Amino acid sequence: MFRYTLQTLRARKGGFIGAFLALFCAAMLVTACGILLETGLSGTVATQRYAGAAVVVGGDQQVHETTTSQKKGRTKTKTKSKPLSERVWLPADTVDRLSGLQGASRVVPELTFTAYAVNAHGQPTSGIDGKPSYGHAWTSAVLTPFTLVQGSAPQGSDQVVVDRELAGSLGLHAGSALTVESGLGPQRFTVSGVAAPRGGDLAQQTSLFFSDGEAATLAGHPGQVSAVGVVAASGVSADTLAAEARQALAGTTAQVHTGGDLGPMEFLDASNARIKLVSMGGAIGGTSLLVAILVVVGTFALAIQQRYRELALLRAIAATPKQVRKLIGREALLVGGVAGVTGAVAGLPVAYWLHDRFVALRAIPDTLQVTFSVFPFFAAIGATLLGAWAAARISARRAARIRPAEALAEAAVERRPGWGRLLAGILVLAGGGVLLAVLSLLDTEAASSPVTFLTVVVLAVAVSLLGPVIVRAAVTALGAPLRLAGVSGHLAAANTRAGAKRAAAAITPLALLIAMASTVFFVATTTGDAAQEQARAGNKADWVVAAAAPGVPEQAVRALRQTPGVTAVTEVLHSSVRVSVDKYTVEGLSAQGLTQTFDPGVTSGSLDGFGDGSVALSKVAASGLGKKPGDILQLTLGDGTPVTLTVDAVYRRGLGFGDLTVSHDLLARHVDDPLAGSVLVKGAVDRAALTAALHAYPGVAVLDRGQVDQLATTAAQSNAAVNYTAMGLIIAFTAIAAVNTLAMTVSERIREFALLRLVGTTRRQVMRMLRLESAVVVLLAAVLGTGIALAVLTAFSLGMTGSATPSVAPWRYLGAVGLTAALALAATIVPGRVALTASPADVIGARQ
Repeated sequence: MFRYTLQTLRARKGGFIGAFLALFCAAMLVTACGILLETGLSGTVATQRYAGAAVVVGGDQQVHETTTSQKKGRTKTKTKSKPLSERVWLPADTVDRLSGLQGASRVVPELTFTAYAVNAHGQPTSGIDGKPSYGHAWTSAVLTPFTLVQGSAPQGSDQVVVDRELAGSLGLHAGSALTVESGLGPQRFTVSGVAAPRGGDLAQQTSLFFSDGEAATLAGHPGQVSAVGVVAASGVSADTLAAEARQALAGTTAQVHTGGDLGPMEFLDASNARIKLVSMGGAIGGTSLLVAILVVVGTFALAIQQRYRELALLRAIAATPKQVRKLIGREALLVGGVAGVTGAVAGLPVAYWLHDRFVALRAIPDTLQVTFSVFPFFAAIGATLLGAWAAARISARRAARIRPAEALAEAAVERRPGWGRLLAGILVLAGGGVLLAVLSLLDTEAASSPVTFLTVVVLAVAVSLLGPVIVRAAVTALGAPLRLAGVSGHLAAANTRAGAKRAAAAITPLALLIAMASTVFFVATTTGDAAQEQARAGNKADWVVAAAAPGVPEQAVRALRQTPGVTAVTEVLHSSVRVSVDKYTVEGLSAQGLTQTFDPGVTSGSLDGFGDGSVALSKVAASGLGKKPGDILQLTLGDGTPVTLTVDAVYRRGLGFGDLTVSHDLLARHVDDPLAGSVLVKGAVDRAALTAALHAYPGVAVLDRGQVDQLATTAAQSNAAVNYTAMGLIIAFTAIAAVNTLAMTVSERIREFALLRLVGTTRRQVMRMLRLESAVVVLLAAVLGTGIALAVLTAFSLGMTGSATPSVAPWRYLGAVGLTAALALAATIVPGRVALTASPADVIGARQ
């Protein structure tokens, strides 16, 4: 049997190459997604700023929730922990607790705060590739360590040391004058020196060093430090020093970090990046696996359908159903094994490419290094083998059960689909309807995203199962127009109707391609456009003042309030908070004159009297938390500070203004960067007057509504680019599968084309027939794919925005359909021309 299996593979290379290609792509995607998933779970984050410290002590950057439950008379305690979005500061006496460590040579307090150098054009300057810029006290330079390469350490409050990279980009040297923008606004300093880290310039941050007193003032956290670095004495290991530090800090919430824990402690976004990577890896991997199963089953079904004559002969010469199933199963395992191994190897560079793209799009920091073991490769190979074997056995079920007396008749005529297939198709379609109903009720992106793409795949499966029936019905309707095309039209109609299963096999991946591409594109535009519309409707300001990092200084806000004609100025600050362990976006707004500039669409309660003890909730957040105006809400701010607020109002424009709204003054005290990201200005005042009032503040600009909308569109497109990259591989896989399937359907019809040529049909008529068949397939795929996408997007829009009208860009939709049509035409015409090159008589003679 094994020898016959190898002979079959050699004899039918075309069909098995198609199956191999589908399985190869599936293994490649599963491996790449598995590596991303493993990177998110256990990827290492290299430290930079603390490379010279053996131990670093920081605040507890997690919020914890402990729950107890009773089960079978036993009390079970469970603790959940989630990362906080802002830095948790430590009391300054933490340094005193650590100063007596026997294994420490130095105990160094660390201050980290935003500080940007202003260039000659009056703009705050970030580092290379837009990396953030931080200020520190010079005494903490040893934690990297930084050493002076020019000049001297800062002595007075008006001196600063800059890193070598910044000095090179701005042409700075000892003695240069430099304006620095920080949380206290722009200030003039003299560059006292230039410093460089021992291991080379830092890839993720720009560093400015101030005197200890000035750094404490600029940090804005009196009596606190952001971290404490401990340098080990000679011969003392990091683990020994860490154990001493834990003992000294017993009874406090301070956390001791060493080794691989230093990176996540330094880069607070690493935890969120890991979660995002796990989410993206799981979503891409899960969706690609579902798509792969659908594609592989379809590919094997087509390959086995093309072998009915061969399998019929085996049954006629007494091969048992078990032998036929075993043969097909072994073929599948051989193809799946080779495809799985090669695809798994190819998945490694794909994983690195995805990681690099996510880093370039700022979805994850480049300090989160790719980490993987053998498990993603083994998982891909195992999934490929199992998928190939299951797909082959499912597809071969009918062929293996044919009675010998009916075998050749079965091979000669394509039978109508059985009742089992029709019933399965109806049940899957009903399941898709249930998923659509569920999707229309989901109002958070985290919940709706996986259901969205699952629904697309489920509806595509329904199309696959019901495809022959749909094709026959469609050809009946299209028969008259096709016949107007003469002989080629008659042949196209007859062939499509007679080969309904074959046509359905080609339609399914094309429909899936259109549906998946449309869904990926328009899920982002639906939520993005709705958010922009809500923000536009709720913004009552006449002007918006915005700034590059670090933000709009408080002095600039005071200058705006003092400008003649200005009636209200509202600072806007963004962060996130935790209610229990659930994360919510929050917007901090100035309470003074709030209702003049801000209208979130209050549905209950009021924003009058809004202050530090108040919170307003979106309808989605209020529903999820079970809160209404007058209720008390306990939450944890971004730096871990618990607060208790009173719900003053509930609003409907949550997409435009976030889940929660609190006082700007409250939020600013608990974020790393307290400067407003934007300022709303109301009043009878022109741009020139506002610009004049802000001339002393670098990087601050006055924007009208059109410019604000443009910036919002750019930001939305940048966020959507991550999803496009993530799902683009699945779309590419689906496109390859569609081309593969179409090429298989055409290349196996060489005998049919030869017979047509022998009875007088010209080569031009055969090619025209193929083009018409391709047009029918594309038309049906476009209708079905559009229907799937429209149904899914409508349900998604209804749940997320409350409107049953998704936002669709016509040119993008036409581009998806046009690409599908071009692929279908190419995959039909090229194999068709190849199939028609041989002499008809030679083809018939060779296939007798």
